[in-house]
This record gives sequence, structure tokens and C-alpha cells, in this order.
Amino acid sequence: MTSISKTPWRNFIDGVWREGATGEHIVVVNPATGLSIAEVARAMPQDVDLAVTAARNAFERRAMLALTPAERGRLMFDVARELRAMTDEIAELECLDNGKTMANGRNEVALTIRYLEYYGGLADKLEGRQIPMGDGIVDFTVHMPFGVSAQIVPWNGPLPVGARSVCCALITGNAVILKSPEDSPLSLIKFAQACERAGVPAGSFNLICGYGHDTGAALAAHPGVDHIVFTGSVETGKSVLRAAAERVVPCVMELGGKSAAIVHADANIPLAATRAARGIFTHAGQICSAASRVLVHRSVYETFVEAMVQEANARSIGPGAEGADIGPLISARQLDKVEALCRTGVAEGAVLACGGKRAPLSAGYFMQPTVFREVTPAMRIAHEEFFGPVVVILPFDTPQEAVDTANGTNYGLAAGVFSQDINLALWTANQLVAGQVYINDWWVGGVETPFGGTKRSGYGREKGQEALLGYVQTKNIGIRL
Repeated sequence: MTSISKTPWRNFIDGVWREGATGEHIVVVNPATGLSIAEVARAMPQDVDLAVTAARNAFERRAMLALTPAERGRLMFDVARELRAMTDEIAELECLDNGKTMANGRNEVALTIRYLEYYGGLADKLEGRQIPMGDGIVDFTVHMPFGVSAQIVPWNGPLPVGARSVCCALITGNAVILKSPEDSPLSLIKFAQACERAGVPAGSFNLICGYGHDTGAALAAHPGVDHIVFTGSVETGKSVLRAAAERVVPCVMELGGKSAAIVHADANIPLAATRAARGIFTHAGQICSAASRVLVHRSVYETFVEAMVQEANARSIGPGAEGADIGPLISARQLDKVEALCRTGVAEGAVLACGGKRAPLSAGYFMQPTVFREVTPAMRIAHEEFFGPVVVILPFDTPQEAVDTANGTNYGLAAGVFSQDINLALWTANQLVAGQVYINDWWVGGVETPFGGTKRSGYGREKGQEALLGYVQTKNIGIRL
């Protein structure tokens, strides 16, 4: 492993690496050991003011808009090139401050590069339209940037989630302030270095690291912010929305989920178990669209539960840097939450098929891969998000019952269907209330496919061409000849 600099990492504001206004630092901990690995300058509301001023000045001098769309696109390709040269270094940082495996770390860098190249290629293809109004009138639409975009990203995937939002904002002419998560900020510092080296105009991209209750709150409520992108919990999202509502600021919100996979009686059970296990045990279940609920037809329930237990028991637990299948949870606080919710499930009458406790390792925040059976829809564990490697398995008797149960939470981010009957699979997919539905797999799609939620999972879309529409407003221009 590459050694991490003990010199405190800094915020990036107006093209300059800066200490925070108070000189305080945030200690970054390796969740696999519980030990400090780095310090990052703590941004405070005063630093938010500096970043917003820098972004406002960059936007008003048209730092990005002065470039042609094709030039903005090429700039994203340049950022991608700089990131590619840092792939192994960033992957190691993702292991150390986020608990990911090296393979996952490299995949996240590759995904980030793909976002930059995909949206870089779309930069000159976001077009308005001409509207026929009859003789003597020419009418058309153009897409205009909002201005200063404040972006708050989560700790579980800061690099790709942050980069895709930044990229969409920059190619549409906005200026950005990105707040990195205090638990895992290091990969985004590398992203800022890539932006600096690629020549992103000063002030057009700014990176600050701070706590949500002061820095994040100050950013969301700042009068100089014109647009907000937030990924995180429902409760924090509500706070951001309240601040945005005071100033009627448009938002893109992604607020988590309790995503259900439906396994019909005719499903390929080994395939369904393998895909569902990947959907819940990847990154220790710390993914908003994780397959945290599985609804299984009663006729194949026992077979499926047994297959899921085998999948769980086959996975090794340990530091991602050492090649384990399941790494640590992000913090002691998160581990305590997941373990407490497991105890709640047992108290409610659910049965532990395996797991349910923290892993007996000497250090770090590791949770056993956990499978609950005999779960009913009314149980708390059936509708509350764990954000850990815990899956609950519920039986059903009819397709309608499965759909009703799947839709019976406040969330609507993702869902899945396993069936060899394409008519049944499509009927189920059409009935599910979710932003994306996967059939006979989990996480079908990629950068090109829109991603986002319904109900309390949020609104707006990231990924795909649809994402760009969340970063622009439509202006209509009518001309009487």
C-alpha cells in the first residue's frame, strides 16, 4: 500500500488549496482498523462563503460558458485522463478510508472515467427545439445553466457520485461547490487535483470538506446558491429541502431505499440467489440501491433461503485491501446501528438464518453477512434501511401480493424481478413503484441508464441523458418577423 501523507489535506477553493478558516482538521479513520490515517482541513461556514463567492465570480465571468460545448466536453476528457493516471492510488485510498476492496476501488475509478467521457461526449448534443407558431413567428428554446450548483455527496461512493454531478453541471455551464463526506473525503481530493491539472477554470469547481450540521447546512442555505444536488438519508434530505424551499432553489435528490427483489415460482433459483447476494453483500450492503428485501414465492422459499445462506457463508470478511469479499462498515456508529436493528428483528419474531452480529475480528467495524427469514411486512426490519450486509426474506403466495408488499414502504428507488416467464416479469416490472427495475439480475444498466427514485427515495435523475435536464432550465425565445 502507498503511504498516505500525514500533512493535512486541504480544501480547493478558487483554484487554490487552502486551510480552513479556523485551522481545524477532520481526522479520517480506516474503518478496517479504527485507526487514523489522515487529516483534512475542516471547512466552516466562512469557507462556504469563500467557495460560493469563487463560484459566483466564475459563473458571472462565464468561465465555462465562454468555452464552446465541444471545448467543455474535451475538458472532461482531460480530467478523465488525469484520473486514469491515478487509478491505483485512488483505489488504495478507497480501501483505506472507505473499506472497499481494491477491485471495487479500481472499478469506481473506471466508472468515474466513464461518466466524464460519456457526459463529455454529450456536451455538444444538448439541443433546444424549434416550435412551429405559424407565419411571421420564429420560436425556439435554449437550455440555460442555473448558476452556482451546491453538491453534497455520500460517504459510500463519493468519487463516482460526486464526479457525475460535477460533470453534468460543468458541461452545461454551471459553477460547482462540492462538499465531500467527512468520513471518506480522500478520493475526491484526488478528483480535485485532476480538475486542477486538466485546467478547469479557477472557481468553476470548488471542493470543501466539513460536517453536515454546519458546513453542509451553511451550503444548502447559502443565498448565493442557485441549485442543489444531494445524495444521502431521508432526514438530512428533508433539512436540505427546507433550506432550499426558503429560497425556491431547484434540487436533485437521491435519498436511499429499501429495494425489493421478487422471486417468482418459476425463477432460476441459483441465479436469483447469486444476483441477490451480489446486490446486498457488495460493499457490505452500503449501497442505496442494495437488494435489501427479497420476496420469494412460498413454493420455492426454503430452497431460496438455503441458497442465500450458502452465498453469505461463502464470503470472507476482512479488510478490502487484503482481498476480503466483505469489508468493514464505514464507522463504529454505523456498525452499532446495524447490529441494533438486527436485535430488533429478532425481538419482532424474525428468525436469523445466519449472521446477525458484528464479526469477531480484532479491529475494525465488520458485520457478519446476515440473512433473516420468517419476516413479515409489518416488521421494522422489513421497511427500515439497514445500510449494511443484511437481507430480509419474505414469502408470498400470489404475484399481486408480492407487488403490494414490494410497494408497501416509503421508498421507491430500485426493484428486481426473477422469472423465466417474460410476460409475468414485465407485468411485475410495470406494477412496481421504483425508479428502476431489473429483470433476472441486479444492477442491470450503466452510465447510460437514468437512475433515481420515487416517493421518499427522492426525485430527479442521475446518469443517462436525462440527468443533464436536472442542471439546466429552459428558456423560450419568440421572434415576430
